[in-house]
Order: sequence, then structure tokens, then C-alpha cells
Amino acid sequence: MAQVKDYSVEEKLSSLIKLQKVDSKLDGIKVLKGELPIEVSDLEDEIAGLNARQNRIEEEINGIQQFIEDKKTLIKDSQELIKKYEKQSDNVKNNREFEAINKEMEMQVLEVKLAEKHIKDATEDIAEKARQLEVAKKAVDTKETNLKGKKSELEKIIKETEKEESQYKKLEGAAREAVEERLLISYDRIRNNYRNGLAVVPVERDSCGGCFNAIPPQKQSEIKQRKKIIVCENCGRIMVDDDLNNAVEVKI
Repeated sequence: MAQVKDYSVEEKLSSLIKLQKVDSKLDGIKVLKGELPIEVSDLEDEIAGLNARQNRIEEEINGIQQFIEDKKTLIKDSQELIKKYEKQSDNVKNNREFEAINKEMEMQVLEVKLAEKHIKDATEDIAEKARQLEVAKKAVDTKETNLKGKKSELEKIIKETEKEESQYKKLEGAAREAVEERLLISYDRIRNNYRNGLAVVPVERDSCGGCFNAIPPQKQSEIKQRKKIIVCENCGRIMVDDDLNNAVEVKI
């Protein structure tokens, strides 16, 4: 960004003032949007997370339902085995065979009871998962309604300011090109230090236009001479005289 021409201090100050005024216009548009862009992004992330949770719960429910079906099949198989063993018990030849068959029947009865307990527990799990799923669905519905409102509000502001913002961004690019690199680095650093983004301020009512700290008459005189770039000793902002500040206009 080095300039071919050796600009005077007044020209450098004028370039900084123009850049500041353009950036302040862009800052004003950001203020209009407020926290909406962040809120929209956060809501989209939350909805994505809730949808993932819904999918996970549905997969868990499907898994539990398959588990229940497997247990029902096991019960059916065990009951068929019990019937088979009952028939076999009518034709036993000795106590040893009877005891063996009886033991198998008892094992199958236990299998049935255990499977029934598993089904009961799994059914309760499904009921709890279904409750969680319903909560997640309601949360998604609420978030999506909120998101729709936020997006609509943001889109309205974007539509109203889109042309103006685009024009100011073009002006900003040109204004930055007109500021020498060393000053641009200082300007950006100062702007980043303050929430209002003011790096260049006029002296108003004998005070710094940024922090309102009183400026001594001698210092004010030096500022008006425009022979060197002067920063506020209190806040570090670049100070300019009010006349020069008012003389620099930004038009789109």
C-alpha cells in the first residue's frame, strides 16, 4: 500500500478521516443488524444438534424394538421346546431321562421368564426414549419458529441496507488504499481496541472526541496546524481539528 507521492500530514489526516467515516457508516449498518447474524447461526447449530439427537434416539428405539422382537422369538422357541419336552416326558423309560427332560424344561421356563423381564425393561426404555424424542421434537419446532422470525428480520434489514453497504464497502477499499501502510496498521489496531470502532476523532469542546479527556490549548493549537499526527495521551486515538473533520465528506 506504499504511496508513490509523498503526502502532506494534512492529506494523510484527511485520508484517515475519510476511512473512519466510511467505517463508521459500515459499523452503523452492523448495529442495525445487531446480534441477529450470531443468533441465526447459533439457532442453526442448535437445531442441527437437536436433529442429530432425534436421529440418535430413533436409532436407539429401533434397536430396542429389534431387541424385543428377538426376545419374543426366543420365548416362542422356548415354548415350542417346552411342548416338545412335555411330549417326550410321556415316553420316558427311566428316572434319569425324566430328570434330564425336566431339567431342560426348567431351563426353558427360566429363559422365558428372563426374556419377559428383558421385554418389560426394554418397553420401559422405549417409553422413556419416546418421551425424550417428543421433548427434542418440540424443542426443534420452537427453535425453527424462532429461527424463521430471526431470519425474516435479518433478511429485511439486509434488503434495506444491501445497496448502501455494498457502496460503502467499495468506498472503504478505496479509502484504505489511500492510507499509507504504517498508519493503516495503527488505525486498525486502535479501532480494534474500542467497541465503537473510533480510531480518528475530532477535538470538540476542548476535549478528545473519543474519551472526552480535556486537551490543553497548546496541544489543540498543534492539532490545528496539521503538521504532525497527534494522538490522545489518554486513549491513544488519532486527533484532528473539527474544521478538517467537517471538511471531509463521504458520499455514495
